[in-house]
Amino acid sequence: MVNGRGRRASRSLPGGRRTLLVGAGVAVAAGAALTVGLWPSGDSGASSSQRPSGGRTALAPPPSPSPTPSPSRTYPLSKTPRTIPAVREHTPARGPGWRPAKGWRPAKGGRVVVGDDALADEGRLLAGELGLAYAGSGGARAGDVELALTDEDANAESYTLAVKDGRVRISGTAEAGVFYGTRTLKQEVRAGGTAPEGVVRDSPAKPQRGFMLDIARKHFTAGWIEDRIRELGDLKYNQLGLHFSDDQGFRIASDSHPEVVSKQHLTKAEVRRILALAASRHITVVPEIDSPGHLGAVLAAHPDLKLRNTQGVVSQGSLDISKPASAKIVDDLLNEYAGLFPGRYWHLGADEYRALTVPNPAASYPQLAAAAKDKYGSGAGIADLATGWLNDRADVMRGHDRTVRAWNDGFFPGGTVQADDDIQVAYWTGKEIGARQPAEYLRAGRDVVNYNDEYLYYVLGQPNAFVYPTGQRIYEQWTPLVVRGSTPVSREYDDQILGGYFAVWCDLSGSQTQDQVAAGIRMPLRALTQKLWDPRKPGMPWAEFKELAGKLG
Repeated sequence: MVNGRGRRASRSLPGGRRTLLVGAGVAVAAGAALTVGLWPSGDSGASSSQRPSGGRTALAPPPSPSPTPSPSRTYPLSKTPRTIPAVREHTPARGPGWRPAKGWRPAKGGRVVVGDDALADEGRLLAGELGLAYAGSGGARAGDVELALTDEDANAESYTLAVKDGRVRISGTAEAGVFYGTRTLKQEVRAGGTAPEGVVRDSPAKPQRGFMLDIARKHFTAGWIEDRIRELGDLKYNQLGLHFSDDQGFRIASDSHPEVVSKQHLTKAEVRRILALAASRHITVVPEIDSPGHLGAVLAAHPDLKLRNTQGVVSQGSLDISKPASAKIVDDLLNEYAGLFPGRYWHLGADEYRALTVPNPAASYPQLAAAAKDKYGSGAGIADLATGWLNDRADVMRGHDRTVRAWNDGFFPGGTVQADDDIQVAYWTGKEIGARQPAEYLRAGRDVVNYNDEYLYYVLGQPNAFVYPTGQRIYEQWTPLVVRGSTPVSREYDDQILGGYFAVWCDLSGSQTQDQVAAGIRMPLRALTQKLWDPRKPGMPWAEFKELAGKLG
């Protein structure tokens, strides 16, 4: 039986950190409109943190010798922005006198100004999206949006967005945070035409928020991938995984081994264009060349490296890792593409090596058993040889200053050789032979990225009991702690779960067109970013969330 990757199924920020601001006299749930009596103080407003219940608490005003207004007279606080993902904290503004707090909207003569030239790209992008002029560096005036870098000791992806006196200021310690602030402003304007007065303070709960695309089994055009990058950027994702080598295809041009490249593929010029667009949206592209399995396209051009059992039967897609030439061709490709992809992360695959899916691997593949003993000692087996292969490929990528990850079924318990401690676990399934519970990896101190195949796998054609995941199921049932099946791991491991990925696998590649894939993943991507950005239960029901997504585009 084949699983969601065409594989055999034999086998930081705490939420709610500031709920009440006593000096202001009011606590407001994010997204909830609130009307209260006016107090005679002159402070700017009350603090708002999103609460699951949507409830609200009003504190009594502090004692004052001054007369207070009649309780029947009221004013509204500004409303919390409605965005996807929802902002983590909003301090609403109080309107002057008895009038509502005013907001900001793009208008003729409005400009985007930057306090640092490093923010020029973010400034130009936002100006174009909102129909404003980009004015470069300089002071902000009424109607303007100002982007600024600060020297606060804060998460590089955090930002503050302040709307006051007819202008907007977005600040952060790094360009990424400021960019996310511009995404919030863009969504505010889309949702209601106006950015409400007040202060947003926002930061993601998880550092890795990704979308993975299988371009090996199905060719996706560069333009389609670029459209997804724009979508991902607006949703505050920060990683795009490209699985570009498998049994069915090798989809990026190669200089070191052009013979392995499929007829339909991305040119390096197209890849560089994709990388440039991703960088402008603060998205890291994470490449994957899977080995020692899933190499059918490479092996079609190098049949001498195919793994064969004692009867001479080829193990589909599997490399004979007892041969030195096998390591050479894979390392050639790793070294070449490390020069193309500049990002910090690299995926080494390592799953479903067919030699380890038979009842007696040593009897079927004696050459692998002999190589294991020769390299690692008399007690070593084929699983040790496969683990050593993974570690060797990780060494290659460390030479390029990369952080590497591998699929969970590429880590084997016991044995003579253990996977290096710094290899992140991409946990996708519990259906494989010998698959272990996520807690085993977490107890060992490993970092895990959540690819849970029961919630986050969009497998074209829905083969082998896979069903297309829905945004509603992710939104209402999944959290980053739900790594396998539907049961969460202990909250004590939360910091080791670095984030999550929504993955598109193209097992039956003709089942959907590119446009159908884009439509099918639209709401799951929106639900997932909400759950990765904010650890609390969402503040609005699914129907309201879906309606908001329609307004935001």
